[in-house]
Amino acid sequence: MKGLELSYRYFIEFGEPMLKDEFPQLEQLIACGLCGSGSECLGFDDEISRDHDMEPGFCIFLPGEDVVDRRTAFLLQRAYDRLPKEYEGLKRSLIAPEGGRRRGVIRISDFLLGRTGSPDGSLTAEQWYRLPEQYLLEVVNGEIFCDGPGLMTGIRQKLSYLPEDIRLRKLSDCLISMAQAGQYNFERCLAHGETEAARYALSEFCGSGVHAAFLLARSYMPFYKWRFRALRELGLGDIAGILSELLLCPVSAAEENRILAMIGEAGEFFIGALRMQGLTDAVCTELDKHGRSVEERIEDGFIRNLR
Repeated sequence: MKGLELSYRYFIEFGEPMLKDEFPQLEQLIACGLCGSGSECLGFDDEISRDHDMEPGFCIFLPGEDVVDRRTAFLLQRAYDRLPKEYEGLKRSLIAPEGGRRRGVIRISDFLLGRTGSPDGSLTAEQWYRLPEQYLLEVVNGEIFCDGPGLMTGIRQKLSYLPEDIRLRKLSDCLISMAQAGQYNFERCLAHGETEAARYALSEFCGSGVHAAFLLARSYMPFYKWRFRALRELGLGDIAGILSELLLCPVSAAEENRILAMIGEAGEFFIGALRMQGLTDAVCTELDKHGRSVEERIEDGFIRNLR
């Protein structure tokens, strides 16, 4: 059973009755569900995932103290703590995992502040640009089982994806990085006999390529453990396979032509995808020039100049 299903069934069997019996006044004030950190919130959990931080439970998201006061929150947490400690062969941990509690009573403002730096999810253009996408993904992943006031649902909708100008700024950055690392520096590093530096250049090319793929798909890029798993599920043709092979292949002068051919193949993919989205007018194979073409489509001058 996947973690999201486990959480939902636990909520239906134990959480919902507890809330209705002991806290009926909170029904229209709180939200319940499971989102945040952990592979289960992405639907990527498996048997191996059960060795840490995997437990039955759910989140109870509270609005501010002016709506649900501290005492009520304390009593609600105590009631949550009394729920069954074991379910479907999994035990609830008595110790909060590293990074803080992932289940139980959580203020919406605390949940958002820890991931976005904003207690209500309102972000400036620079915050949108600087914030690692994995943290935004933690806000919008998983599932909300119930939301009386609709507050948590509204925030998740507001943060569902990047504003278009921010997407274009990041996409331009990725393309320029790919050109510098893969189409220029990789070959030069090998020519200098700097095999380690060539490996770094190839890794930079692949890392920026993975990010560019998520941006083209308008999907937040997850934590590095899950990037290729998520990339394969984006439905972007062969690019996951190409980048995977580049990351795993040995780097040497003997492999240079094969690697350059794969870099070229990846470049063709990205240029084709850019053209399909109407994001480039450049007629060349240099990804940095296509990045500049993407940059020209950014409407906001402040965002265009972000670096």
